[in-house]
Amino acid sequence: MPSDHRMNDLQQATEIVRRRGMATPRTAIILGSGLGGLASEIEDPIAIRYAELPGFATSTASGHQGKLIGGKLDGVPVVVMAGRFHRYEGYDDAAVTFPLRLMAELGASRMIVSNAAGGLNPGYRVGDIVVLRDVIDWAKSPTRLGDDVTSAIDRVALASPISVVDEELLEAALQAARNADFTAHVGVYLATLGPTYETRAEYRMMRRFGIDVVGMSTAPEVRMARQLGMRVLALSMVSNVARPDIAVIANHEEVLAAGQAAAFKLRAIVAHVNQLPSP
Repeated sequence: MPSDHRMNDLQQATEIVRRRGMATPRTAIILGSGLGGLASEIEDPIAIRYAELPGFATSTASGHQGKLIGGKLDGVPVVVMAGRFHRYEGYDDAAVTFPLRLMAELGASRMIVSNAAGGLNPGYRVGDIVVLRDVIDWAKSPTRLGDDVTSAIDRVALASPISVVDEELLEAALQAARNADFTAHVGVYLATLGPTYETRAEYRMMRRFGIDVVGMSTAPEVRMARQLGMRVLALSMVSNVARPDIAVIANHEEVLAAGQAAAFKLRAIVAHVNQLPSP
């Protein structure tokens, strides 16, 4: 259970959002690096800066707007995080996942989370979409969860392996890709602390472990969403492909550019999944 001060922040943030007239959302959406363009398509948007919401951290990553946006997407009520928080920004898991508590409190029963990730699978290409079947979290540690952990039971629950699969949402995402005629894979995501990119030696090791994509986010959000009882669809956009035997240095500008080029793919999946009825 969250601590008293986080419960107080949650209550205040919920009241602020509801006073602004945000409708009860069906779907919570977290937009990753280079994928923020979806926010501009929300109908009748109500945007609230993170700085206005108690309990919210500050998003410092380039390309992240730092706004919570409510409205409708294709006629379906949604709440969207235009910008997320990362552990490498100095935040513990309690801070990173606080927005999930708010979105669940507002009524969202499912979460679509996206990220830009490095491709480790040699069959992937820049711009491909990977629907995540599993998430491995190398950065997790109960000691990072701060005052959000109040018992040994909470520690075990929050440090346990992350089960991502919602078969209906996964199949819906793959069907959306087929309908729109683009490539979507099913794969395994590895979350590292960041913010540095991996070395060639690390790429080789990760490939041997069966990792398909690697990034610096998503794992704590997926864990919290599952703990809150939300259905989860997690998507990675391949922003660069690892070449363990060639010295190629990735950079954040390339990540943003790849995300913008592949935005229509994410949009197609979100549109299809978002139309599914609530459980």
